[in-house]
Amino acid sequence: MTQSPSKRNWKRFGIIILISFILGGGYVIYLWNMPHLDVQAQTADYSLTSSALVNEYLSNEAEANKKYFGEEGHSKILEVSGLVKSKTTDMNEQINVLLQDEGELAGVKCVFTASTNQNAEILIEGQTVSIKGIVRAGASYDEDLELYEPVLLEKCDVSKK
Repeated sequence: MTQSPSKRNWKRFGIIILISFILGGGYVIYLWNMPHLDVQAQTADYSLTSSALVNEYLSNEAEANKKYFGEEGHSKILEVSGLVKSKTTDMNEQINVLLQDEGELAGVKCVFTASTNQNAEILIEGQTVSIKGIVRAGASYDEDLELYEPVLLEKCDVSKK
């Protein structure tokens, strides 16, 4: 007994959907288990002051992004030194340190991780420090709020030179 053409089409469609779910699930599992970038174990691609980094972004954001992001869109590792202006804790219990020199328009906001928070706890306002991390966003001027947004570094830790 032969199947009608519509039943064969539904069977093929079901097989294609099943294969798609298997391949998609395999890719998700691969991405989930992919090793995360260990910023602190890597050497910094650039070492610079917070003022220099902010000024690069404020003068030409496209060129700064080209310099600090690789071809795949992944940030290079930066070691930024500057004056601790403030230290706060966000709702994820991550310590945020703002590096900003006196008279600068914007600074560098460094977001620490749960595993590196203890290293940031010892930092005090007015202290000069070097912090290693990866760029998530560059400094910019928000016309609606009429204020400067800082450069955002993530996966930060106090640099151990």
